[in-house]
Amino acid sequence: MRILYLSQYFFPEVGATQNRAYEMAQNWVRLGHHVTMIAEVPNHPSGIIPSAYRGRLYQKDRLDGIEVIRVWVKAHPVKNFRNRILFYLSYMLNATLAGVFLAHGHFDLIYASSPPLFVGGSALVLSKQKHIPLVFEVRDLWPESAIALGELSNRRAIAWSTRLEETCYRRAKKIVVVTRGIHQRLLERNLPEDKIIFIPNGANVELFTYSVASRETLRAELGLNGKFIALYAGNHGLAYSLETVIEAARLLQSVPDIHFVLVGEGPKKAELVALVRKYHLSNLTMLPEQPFHSIPAYFSAADVILIPLRDIELMKGALPVKMFDAWACCKPILLSVDGEAHQIMEAAQGGIFIPPEDPEAMAAALRALNVSPKECERMGENGRAYTIQHFSRRALAEQLAKELETSMS
Repeated sequence: MRILYLSQYFFPEVGATQNRAYEMAQNWVRLGHHVTMIAEVPNHPSGIIPSAYRGRLYQKDRLDGIEVIRVWVKAHPVKNFRNRILFYLSYMLNATLAGVFLAHGHFDLIYASSPPLFVGGSALVLSKQKHIPLVFEVRDLWPESAIALGELSNRRAIAWSTRLEETCYRRAKKIVVVTRGIHQRLLERNLPEDKIIFIPNGANVELFTYSVASRETLRAELGLNGKFIALYAGNHGLAYSLETVIEAARLLQSVPDIHFVLVGEGPKKAELVALVRKYHLSNLTMLPEQPFHSIPAYFSAADVILIPLRDIELMKGALPVKMFDAWACCKPILLSVDGEAHQIMEAAQGGIFIPPEDPEAMAAALRALNVSPKECERMGENGRAYTIQHFSRRALAEQLAKELETSMS
């Protein structure tokens, strides 16, 4: 198949969306398919475009067999409503133009990944212009999630976004969803079940593996030898309650063995840094965003991975990528969200559940894990075995390729 893949976020940016798009496309290339990716110039989540990508409307390159067309976007470090809309709309416009004038040859399908939902706007235009079917991937229900997280409150924007969302669902030949929760919500909205394909998030189990050497080297570099490390690695954004982690660190200041490490960037980073300084926390280290291929080393260095999602109803349908990455590295997770992720964790026996936004519960769980190294090891090994069996990125990409080949024939 020849696939025109639209994902606003893409490697070398770091994040769940970027990882899924890269792994999916790279595995499809490995299977013999041709993939052209239309993505933004790197900038997310900082909002700063590196000098190598500035001053150009587009840039073409090739990455592991993927033809990549990067388009200019109106990026900005300040993530207010106006800047976000300009950011999304600039991608939608330039991705459409790139698809028309730069993506040459015949394509068998357009694969568009949302959110941002505006990717769907581009895909609708290109699907009609090129007379090829649209496959619409839904990683998050937008604008529903944006409203719940407080990112979107403008009534006109909500109405317009909802119309765009419904048009994408109606025009798509197939809809790919990443959680059972999203699957169920779409069925409740009267979308036909045979139109929906469930392909969950997963882990690159070849890249994400436990390394003793990486563990020892990184712990020494961080000056944390002998510590029990509780790690969060990812976007410092609205979906995660990292304030809960900081409050738990404050409660555990008298326990010198336990140390917290937060890795990443995002819209709440400055606010979180200020809170750490206010509390004078010597048991918490904040690090900048790290390259994707460095993350397995950080997981190896840690003893438990924190997944502290916010206490809102929407999160019950979330299935965070980092839980599978953690398990692939043989690490237990401390999960702060009920629902689908909790059910999978229980099935895998790969971690501990605590109520969301409860720093006392987080502190108590970390105290217990700190004195139970064998239990941590057991849960981590369980998690890797379960991920290999059910959530391998390679196997999931192969499954989706077969589904698409069948449905497009």
